[in-house]
Amino acid sequence: MERFIIFCGLFAVLSCKAQQLPLNTWMENTPNNAHLKDLGNELAPYAGIYKANYKGNEITLFITKDEDKLIKYPDQQFYKDVLTIRYIVKNSSGIVLQNTKDMNLNDQTRFNILSMGTMPELGKVAFGYDGTNCGVGWGQIDLKKLNDMQISWDYYPNNRIINLPAWHKYKCLSATY
Repeated sequence: MERFIIFCGLFAVLSCKAQQLPLNTWMENTPNNAHLKDLGNELAPYAGIYKANYKGNEITLFITKDEDKLIKYPDQQFYKDVLTIRYIVKNSSGIVLQNTKDMNLNDQTRFNILSMGTMPELGKVAFGYDGTNCGVGWGQIDLKKLNDMQISWDYYPNNRIINLPAWHKYKCLSATY
């Protein structure tokens, strides 16, 4: 009998594995502590370093794939494979206007740009952007892979304190890796 109890306990421990679900599982269908995994390797092609010039500013994006990032909401938490975007913006004189490259973005609620999911039928990845100080500029960013060296960037702000058009397009950011 003792061996049977030990066997059952060992079987239970070895077979208990966190629930893995596809990356684009709706949040409402995601149980607490589940893992949303990039099973189709949809995120990896976007990882890299990209540069562009826009209105005299040099923008450098650092896109990394992070596995099992803890996503917390007041009544739910789960783990998800995500893309994280960090960036540096410099003016034409080389002065840094904004730099999130070395910020610890996990423990605060500003400057984060995290993928929310993929849109395979459109060849895009959707990101949520927390905005900068006081949440200014929060919204959605869509990235589309144009080729091995270029992406396009569509930005849809949801908070407009200053007079901005409804969206901005940054076409053809070029990879530098």
